[in-house]
Amino acid sequence: MKVTDLTHIIYSDMPVFPGTEGPIFQKANTLEKDGFQEAKITMYSHTGTHIDAPAHMLSDGLYLDNLDIDHFIGKATILDFSNENIEIIDVNVLKSYEEKIKSVEFIIIKTGWSKYWGHKTYYKDFPCLDEQATKWLSEFNLKGIGIDAISIDHIESTTFVVHKILMQKEIIIIENLTNLDSISNEYFTLCVMPLKNKDADGSPVRAISIESI
Repeated sequence: MKVTDLTHIIYSDMPVFPGTEGPIFQKANTLEKDGFQEAKITMYSHTGTHIDAPAHMLSDGLYLDNLDIDHFIGKATILDFSNENIEIIDVNVLKSYEEKIKSVEFIIIKTGWSKYWGHKTYYKDFPCLDEQATKWLSEFNLKGIGIDAISIDHIESTTFVVHKILMQKEIIIIENLTNLDSISNEYFTLCVMPLKNKDADGSPVRAISIESI
């Protein structure tokens, strides 16, 4: 069994979605003063590698704690666009992957953008799904769709149509994945366990892949 960490480290000056703030770490207790150390962490629910719940954008959407635990683990595959010069992933591009998509519960869209983590380029020009392609994907029996970029929508979107189409089908969205080059197998198990917060519109996750060897 090969386990690969697909998660970015959370730190104070890390990349965050424009308009939100980075996490704040404060020493709450110290070994010298209290005999143990503990930190107070303040951060948005969509910090770092994270899941978007349907409730993130839908007034009647489910929260993460409404979903069964098996919604966060399942058979996955990568759709690799990292070596293709495309800005929009449309239906025609996706149809060549149709049989693969039918056989899995999660797909990960690999744009190659995780290599720009910490740089201005991370926030722009990454390939993203268009509305028609998203509607097509939403008809498959998927638990979730992940991407190695800061958003599954275009960075300048104000309507978040891709998010909403997927959320209406209770397809969770995993953003800011990384280290996808380390996955060797065509198919693997993806595990993206969120914190069990009440009314969680989103949550940082420790995303991992598990491969048979």
